[in-house]
Amino acid sequence: MTETLLQSWQNVWPEIKSTQPLDTGTGVIDQSAFNTIEVDNVFESVNHCSTTLGQAFLYRSLSRPLDDLDQLHAKQEAVAELQQNQGLREALERLLQHAADTEKNLYRLFYAEFVGSFGSARGEHEIEGYGYAQYKRGVRFMLDLVDGIRQLDAPNSRFLNGVFDKINAFAASRDYSLMAGPVYVTEGVIQAKEEKQGWFPISVIFKPRLFKPLIFLALAFLLGLLPMAIGITSPAQIIFFAPLFLVYFPIVGGYDRDTCIIPLRNQFRSSDAVGEALDALGQLDELLAFIKFSEAFGGDMALPKLIDAPHHRINLSAARNPVLGKMNPNYVANDFVLDDDKLVLVTGPNSGGKTAFCKTITQIQLLAQIGCHVPAKAATLTVADRIFYQAPEISHLVDGEGRFGTELKRTKDIFLATTAKSLVVLDEMSEGTTFEEKMESSTNVLTGFYRKGNSTVLITHNHQLVDHFIAQGMGVAQQVEFAHEAPTYRLIPGISRVSHADRVAKKIGFSKEDIDNYLAGSS
Repeated sequence: MTETLLQSWQNVWPEIKSTQPLDTGTGVIDQSAFNTIEVDNVFESVNHCSTTLGQAFLYRSLSRPLDDLDQLHAKQEAVAELQQNQGLREALERLLQHAADTEKNLYRLFYAEFVGSFGSARGEHEIEGYGYAQYKRGVRFMLDLVDGIRQLDAPNSRFLNGVFDKINAFAASRDYSLMAGPVYVTEGVIQAKEEKQGWFPISVIFKPRLFKPLIFLALAFLLGLLPMAIGITSPAQIIFFAPLFLVYFPIVGGYDRDTCIIPLRNQFRSSDAVGEALDALGQLDELLAFIKFSEAFGGDMALPKLIDAPHHRINLSAARNPVLGKMNPNYVANDFVLDDDKLVLVTGPNSGGKTAFCKTITQIQLLAQIGCHVPAKAATLTVADRIFYQAPEISHLVDGEGRFGTELKRTKDIFLATTAKSLVVLDEMSEGTTFEEKMESSTNVLTGFYRKGNSTVLITHNHQLVDHFIAQGMGVAQQVEFAHEAPTYRLIPGISRVSHADRVAKKIGFSKEDIDNYLAGSS
């Protein structure tokens, strides 16, 4: 069973980015690919969630994308239903807006610290007094969630039905009954109304309010009898009622807080039923965020066609980067097809858009595997069991290995973890060694990936390496286009044999002329 967001927040105030990718070879993406693909930026682009729960669920989806085709089809069906059923969408948006306005009440009940009867709360992370107000507001959030879902007609898609079922399952749970009340405390044991049997043993009924009429009247009666017992019948007997207020509030309030409110909140916070219901709310928010992302992107968006195949395939029409292309009408779209070829070798000068486009491919694959729209006129993909993106990480050298050894170790880890259904992007290879050794090592590695059968995309300046594979009939050559010494950011067939290093050096002011001018001026 997957850990719920509530379980991941057991000892901390809710954090949106609380989920981390799984280890290499365990999940669809690992931490290195997560960083290189810039998933945090993808999250910021897609994030149109209303609630903290929705944002945390979206971040979890991106950190641990699905690799099950059936689940993804079901999720896409849910997105399509929400797009087509305007009434259902609007009703859920109202429910989510109410949740966004009140969810801090739940977090305060679950995670804030009690500062004592006479302390003063200095922020939302502290609760002063006996906690009655925080308890009522916190459980009201959950009760409102159930009420909101009960008012809606059952959706048609099985995924949405499953989400609704999680909230309805919570409504049938003991925890919901305790929240709805009344709550009975029998010999220190908390019971829901369904668990209370008969009148004996006698139970204390917990209601989240300080004024308890029966207890108050009983104390008043006893204190009223005391002056009469000692012969005081004048108005002076009122002084005997003063201790009532000094005794009543700390006894009753302290009992409720320590015996009822704190144990109940601890139980709710660790409840599977509560956790599943909150995840369901996060899922609803995530689904609507996909639609809002699609509407706000400013260009063609499509729910990708996900297919089954023996090895990874991807076919994109007019694809744009999910981050850089958002609300950017000038962003250049590109087509990309990788079917039976399995290997694409991308060449071209620096700053031509090679890396940006390869990130586009992996980011679109990632979005497809959370059930989201992708920025393209059309997209057909298989589900990747692994998405890897290797880029040079000079700041993370393995001790004693140097750049070549560090990068080769990462490449080995990727190679061993991949299958024919994986997508791998390699940004340069075998750096930090001689040209001859680079050619030999790169050839061996790429041939290994090709034989494994996964989709591999290599970004390289090494056109001799590309020539070798094209001559062997292995792979497709693509290059970034330049016109008049400037990049067009279009991907076209062919092999680039120039680096434009001088153009880049001039652009940043460090060409041969710049160096000569500096030295001449300083002499």
